[in-house]
Formats: sequence, structure tokens, C-alpha cells
Amino acid sequence: MDVLHFFVGVFGNATALFFFLAPTITFKRIIWSKSTEQFSGIPYVMTLLNCLISAWYGLPFVSKNNLLVSTISGTGAVIETIFVLIFIIYAPRKEKYKILGLLTLVLTIFATVAFVSLYALHDNTRKLFCGYATTIFSIIMYSSPLSIIVPSGLGCGLGLIQLILYFIYRNKKDKDADTNQPTSESVEVGTGKPQQEKQMVAYGSVDERV
Repeated sequence: MDVLHFFVGVFGNATALFFFLAPTITFKRIIWSKSTEQFSGIPYVMTLLNCLISAWYGLPFVSKNNLLVSTISGTGAVIETIFVLIFIIYAPRKEKYKILGLLTLVLTIFATVAFVSLYALHDNTRKLFCGYATTIFSIIMYSSPLSIIVPSGLGCGLGLIQLILYFIYRNKKDKDADTNQPTSESVEVGTGKPQQEKQMVAYGSVDERV
């Protein structure tokens, strides 16, 4: 059973290593172009948090027989730290401050989890606390790319609403313009009065001469 556990752990570590190294192509592009372009640094910061807490969970005084978890999570933490630092170096000023603030929050959360589990909890309670923390932040890590998708989706929805309102009020405006436009009869009547007045003036002048 221990042998099976070991081999499954090694296979899982290899898979996780490929997962951590997957953004390498992206960061090569960032380094070559010296710009983060439209990439977001949030997923890498959240992955760093997950790696830190997972590495803490795998330590012997938190959970026994999970050294492989600490090994791969520690490796992932180093890789993600490099990615985050590269992103901060080449990011625009506004994005740089945003990622620095998020990184500070992540380190604060990890320090809090480590402090509480180390000094306030013991034995199985400590293991459960760190296990729940690992699970929660793993979910947050995998959902972090939605930080890009959600604003785009909201933007598309708002843009669609604007287009609908534009076409509704455009048709209404056209109808109002058609209603206020003078008809040919009114034009003829309006132009007819000055003509009649001219004729009356002309006749009057003839009578005076006579």
C-alpha cells in the first residue's frame, strides 16, 4: 500500500510540475517583448498562495506521510514566485501596484494560516484546518482566470443593452421626425396665402389707377 501511495504521488508530482511550468511560454514572450501585454498576473499570485499552503499542509508536523505534497508544492511556489516577479518587473505601473497589493494579501493570508495552525491548533485539528484551507484556496486558484472572463462578459452584456436601447430610441426618434414634418398640402396652403395677397395688392393698385 505504501509503495502504491508512493508511485501515485510521484505521478501526481510529475503532472503538477508540467502544470506549474505551462506558463513558461507566456513569460518568455513577456521577457522578449518587455511587456505583459494583455496577460493577467492574478492566476499566478493565487497559484503561489495555493502552493504555499499545500506545502505547509504536507509538512510532517501538520500531516504525516505527505512529504511528496510538500516537495511538489514547494517547487511550485518557487516557480510561481519567479513568474510573479517577472510579471511585476514588466507590468505597467497600475497593474504592478495591483499585483504587489495582491501579493501582500496572499503572503498575509499564508502567514495567518501558518501562525494559527502552529500555535492555536494541534494534532488532527491542525491537519483539518490546513486541509480545508488548502481545498478552499485550490478552488480559488482554479477559478482565478474568471477574473478576466467575468468583466469581459459583463462588458458584452452592457454593450448589447446599449445597442438595443439605441435601436429602440432611434426608431422612436424617426417616427417623431416624420410626425413633425409638414405635409405637401400644408406647404401648398402656406404658400398659397402670400400669392393671394400679392394678387389682391395688384388688383387694388389697378383700381386706384382707374
